[in-house]
Amino acid sequence: MKQIIRSTIIVIFMALVCSVTTQEKAIIRIDTNRTIGGISPNIFGSFVEPIRNIVYGRLYDPFSKFANKDGFRQDLIDLTKELNVPVIRWPGGNYVSGYNWEDGIGPKADRPSRMELAWDTIDNNHMGTDEYAKFCKLINAENFICINAGTGTLDQARHWLEYCNIEKGTHYADLRRKYGAEKPYQIKYWALGNETDGWWQMGHKNVEDYCKFAKEAAKLMKWTDKNISLIASGATDYTPENLWIEWNRNVINELFDYIDYISVHRYVERGNSFKEFMTAGMDLDQKIGIVKGQIQEAMVKHNKDKKIYISFDEWATHGETLSSMLVLAQHLNSFVRHADVVKMANYTMLTTLMGFDQEKGFYRSALTHAFSLYSQNCTGQSLDVQTSCGSYDTGKFKNVPYLDVCATYQKETGKLVVNVVNRHESEAIESSIVSQSNEFGRDLSVYELNGASLESVNTYNEQNIKIIKTSGNVKGSSFNHIFPAHSLTVLVFNENHLK
Repeated sequence: MKQIIRSTIIVIFMALVCSVTTQEKAIIRIDTNRTIGGISPNIFGSFVEPIRNIVYGRLYDPFSKFANKDGFRQDLIDLTKELNVPVIRWPGGNYVSGYNWEDGIGPKADRPSRMELAWDTIDNNHMGTDEYAKFCKLINAENFICINAGTGTLDQARHWLEYCNIEKGTHYADLRRKYGAEKPYQIKYWALGNETDGWWQMGHKNVEDYCKFAKEAAKLMKWTDKNISLIASGATDYTPENLWIEWNRNVINELFDYIDYISVHRYVERGNSFKEFMTAGMDLDQKIGIVKGQIQEAMVKHNKDKKIYISFDEWATHGETLSSMLVLAQHLNSFVRHADVVKMANYTMLTTLMGFDQEKGFYRSALTHAFSLYSQNCTGQSLDVQTSCGSYDTGKFKNVPYLDVCATYQKETGKLVVNVVNRHESEAIESSIVSQSNEFGRDLSVYELNGASLESVNTYNEQNIKIIKTSGNVKGSSFNHIFPAHSLTVLVFNENHLK
């Protein structure tokens, strides 16, 4: 009993050491019956592209002391398993718009070296289809291939699929078997090009030309394997004229009968201030909301109940600092809040989800800790959380709430998870957490990520930002908690009931 009382005190009053907030108490209202949609594990996917040393050097490096027998870095594999990454998008990115997949199969000594124009390098093609498939198997992840919709052809698209998914008896299936993979890879996810609206892409297309190519590619690929899921290339050229909105509307409508997802990409820069940097979640909510509305519009226009989802298959924060970690958490909060429509997300890049020391190898960065808290805990249904708290204004966004909140509920186990980012630079925020469906009456584990300053970073030898766990017991329909300034807090209820 003394331990329970002591733990309760820790949970409710643990933040007395934090600076006292001058704001009114916030309220977070949770109702396990107020659901948004099922959370797809694929929102915790990642992405790799041979930019600089992302693939050659950090993922694949047969000369490294960390390399396994296949040339992949074992330290990367071990940390990736901790991250619970379920799907990997490859091989690009801008790179794929000039890529011929047949350059990357067969004996490595026979593979051609090519000028790689997207990133101004020479590509020896030692990482190709069979290597990516093998790597994904090692980390227990599905493959997600992006085809070349820039300089590529329809035949290249369908032949690549044939190589990967047809068992035997055709030219490309038998070629795969000849090169050592007897069983097909059964790759489900295929993107119809990458950022084709962008002027920076090789083979850049206007929306009419893209839709014509994508429709024919989709047709041939579905004829080759009817079980695949196709992702259309959504807009990424976010100019002030907001032409991206019309691109997406046209793509969704023209390809409505062919696609299962439309991609959304977004990269966050630091901006002019910490407050601007902390509006990342607001920006994502806006982008996702617009595309979701366009999907609903297309369903009405086509008079069909077919579901098209969002694949947020390129996203990243900026750097590995504490503030960068808070932006990463806001992305994941947004994906969870839109679980009804966001069914895929892929962090750019897998190798930057963790820290890297040239001599000592990979280590857990602030991003590693935050990502794993979400990927290991956020399952089941996304809940429609109602949050009342103080807010601030920036040049672009008004009424930005200081607390960025999402919650998940696993009915089978009773596990309830509440994720809270305190965007405030200097003040802790006291909050009342209210259950509107039933009393808590369950064990509570609190995981907190924070650091001494906004620019705090981890190194191989120093974990300046690490997960601090405390435990307690909460009874009744509400309790108070103080969320420290510039922090991520994950509240996990009923953790002891997990299977």
